[in-house]
Amino acid sequence: MDPLFPSFEPEEPRGRGRRFRAIPLRILIPNLVTLLALCAGMTAIRLAIEGRLELAVGCIVAAAFLDGIDGRLARYLQGTSRFGAELDSLADFVNFGVVPAIVLYFWGLHDLRSLGWIAVLVFAMCMVLRLARFNVMLTDPNRPPFQSNFFVGMPAPAGALSVLLPIYLDFLGLRHAPAMAPVELLYVLLIAFLTASRVPTFSGKKLGARVSREWVLPLFVLAVALVLLLIFYTWETLTALVVLYLAAIPLGVRHYRRLERQHKEAAAGVPPEPDQAI
Repeated sequence: MDPLFPSFEPEEPRGRGRRFRAIPLRILIPNLVTLLALCAGMTAIRLAIEGRLELAVGCIVAAAFLDGIDGRLARYLQGTSRFGAELDSLADFVNFGVVPAIVLYFWGLHDLRSLGWIAVLVFAMCMVLRLARFNVMLTDPNRPPFQSNFFVGMPAPAGALSVLLPIYLDFLGLRHAPAMAPVELLYVLLIAFLTASRVPTFSGKKLGARVSREWVLPLFVLAVALVLLLIFYTWETLTALVVLYLAAIPLGVRHYRRLERQHKEAAAGVPPEPDQAI
């Protein structure tokens, strides 16, 4: 028996033939979504090489969307597995570490030659370090409950979509010029630092778990409006979302520090301070 494929271990022989253990469809579906995201990311590399950068960026956005639903789909179908978690992590490194780096290099960082290549290598390395740390922290039993609402560092899909901001601006008419390449390089390094750093960022994982009745219709309207904006004003919407996300990071850090202080005070038996009017 091959130890790499324990899920396909043969059952005891029945009758004349040997049968293999069936795998539930609810486990296969999320993994298929992950593989579709990987195909979208790999296709972005081909499109970037061919100079079709708008389609390449679109494939990365599609990969980020699929990555956002595969885990939720697995939890909804009760189809989570260790294999699926490892597959998702490997696909994330390709889609959000390797692919954006290559697209950025073919787009404009090649003007800096070796320096541009070093910048995209640093981004890819920071992304794989971020994903490795994420996998380790999943098994940490000592994390306080409030930390489940935060990522440690910028998550991989957000890092990939954020690092492409110079390309969005290029598509909006702020054309890339070789003189701007050093600024773009510094921006790429900044996003790389945020992905590998321990800066807490709001995860939003628990958003939508329970929604009040009065918020159901407004959320439907907002979701539909966002999809329509992405379809008809793709680059304007992506630019606005990235700018708002980056601007919200300091607010997330401040909220995290407050929760951390409250947790330490509760552990030490210090009574909470009364609310003060501002």
